[in-house]
Amino acid sequence: MTSAHDFTLETIDGEDRPLSEYRGKTLLLVNVASRCGLTPQYSGLEELYRSMQDRGLVVLGVPCNQFGGQEPGSADEIKTFCSTKYDVTFPLFAKVDVNGEARHPLYAWLTGLDTKPDGPGDVLWNFAKFLIDGEGRVLARFNPKTAPTEEPLVEAVEKSLGT
Repeated sequence: MTSAHDFTLETIDGEDRPLSEYRGKTLLLVNVASRCGLTPQYSGLEELYRSMQDRGLVVLGVPCNQFGGQEPGSADEIKTFCSTKYDVTFPLFAKVDVNGEARHPLYAWLTGLDTKPDGPGDVLWNFAKFLIDGEGRVLARFNPKTAPTEEPLVEAVEKSLGT
């Protein structure tokens, strides 16, 4: 059986990071963008991360420029933007495609799963969220408009953390 731990992402600093390094942690994987109407969700993602990281939550920010060209910057520009504008401390990764022929293998797997509440299929926009448990199983998929601090998402994270 495939799990999220079978995949590797490149960090924003250019290093390969096997997701198996996060075994035992609950992951919230989010395709992010700096120039989107939903960009202020960075604040909620950071708030969620800071409030639950000691209990095992890791937010993973994966930049994507496929939606309206809203993430055009270089890795350094993205990193600087996130740290100065939103004080982001959660891990950031290199830009990937989440849809189409050049879709990253992780997203090809994720979008093929029938996860609730958002269901299978292409990522709709920036800030789509996949919740993954400590064994690499996808527990839930939330649409881009679901804020990181909304009750259904927070409850799903809490349940995954066993609290």
